[in-house]
Amino acid sequence: MRVRRLKKTPAHLEITAFINLIVVLVPFLLSTAVFTRLAVLDLALPAQSSDAIAKLDADKPLKLEIVIRPGSLEVGDRHGGNLLPIGDRIPDVASGPDTRALAVLIQAIKTKFPQHDDATVLAEPNTSYEKLVKVMDAVRGGHQAQDGKSVHVDYFPNISIGDAPIVQSAAAPTGPVALAAARKP
Repeated sequence: MRVRRLKKTPAHLEITAFINLIVVLVPFLLSTAVFTRLAVLDLALPAQSSDAIAKLDADKPLKLEIVIRPGSLEVGDRHGGNLLPIGDRIPDVASGPDTRALAVLIQAIKTKFPQHDDATVLAEPNTSYEKLVKVMDAVRGGHQAQDGKSVHVDYFPNISIGDAPIVQSAAAPTGPVALAAARKP
C-alpha cells in the first residue's frame, strides 16, 4: 500500500502586530519616563558628647550649631553660647524658615571666624525635609556681590546633622508631684 505524505512547508511567524506594538509602545514609554537628577550631600554625624571630646573641642573657638525648632531657628556656639546679637531666635516667616536672616548671620559669623568650615544642623523629629534642606543650603554657602558680580561663597560647607536637644516645657511639670496630681480625680 502506498502511503501518501504531505509536503510540510515551514511556518512563517507573523510578527507584524508585535512590531507595530513596539513601534507605538517605546516612544510612549520614553516620553512618560521621569528622568531625575540626584544630588549627593556629604554629611557627617556629630560626635557624641563625652568629657574627653569636650576637652579636645575646648581649644577651638567656634563650634557652630543651628537648631531647627517648630517656629524658629536657634544659632549658637556649643562652647560659647548664643551667637545672635539681639534676641535668641530667628523666627520663621510665612513660607518657612527665615533663610535670608540666617544667611546674613552666617555671613557675619564667617567673617569673624574665616578659618572654620564646620557647622552642625540639629533638627527636631517632626522637621520637614524641605525645611532641613533650606537651612543647610543657607549655612553651606551664599552669593555675595564682588566687583559688580554675584559670586558664590562657601560659608560652612562641612555640615553635620543630628537630633535637636529636647526642650522641656514649663507648662507641664514632671516628677512624682506631677504624677500624683494627674492621678487625683
